[in-house]
Amino acid sequence: MRRPRKTLARPRKRIPIVFITVSGHDKRNLIGQTVVKGTLNNNAKISSFKDVDLEISFYSKTGALLEKDKETIYETLAPGDSKNFKTKYFAPKGTDSVA
Repeated sequence: MRRPRKTLARPRKRIPIVFITVSGHDKRNLIGQTVVKGTLNNNAKISSFKDVDLEISFYSKTGALLEKDKETIYETLAPGDSKNFKTKYFAPKGTDSVA
C-alpha cells in the first residue's frame, strides 16, 4: 500500500518563521507611545501566508524582559512579497529597547 504524498505547501505552513523575515525600528511619539514601524518579507518561492502573528518584547537597560505583546498583521503575504506595518504601544516603565 502506498503512502499519500505530501504537498510542498504543507511543510511550509508548519514553519513560517523560516520564510518570513521582519525588520523595523521604534521611536517615541509626542504622547509617550512607542511606535513600531517595520516590514514583513516572505522569502518562500511558492507559499503564501496570511494573518501573521508578531511578538513584540520590551527590555530594560540591563536586558531584563519587561513585557511581551502579540500583534497580528491582517495581510496576505504572497511569495516574494513585502508588507509594511505600524503599531503603537504604551511601553512599560523602564523600557530601553524593543525587539
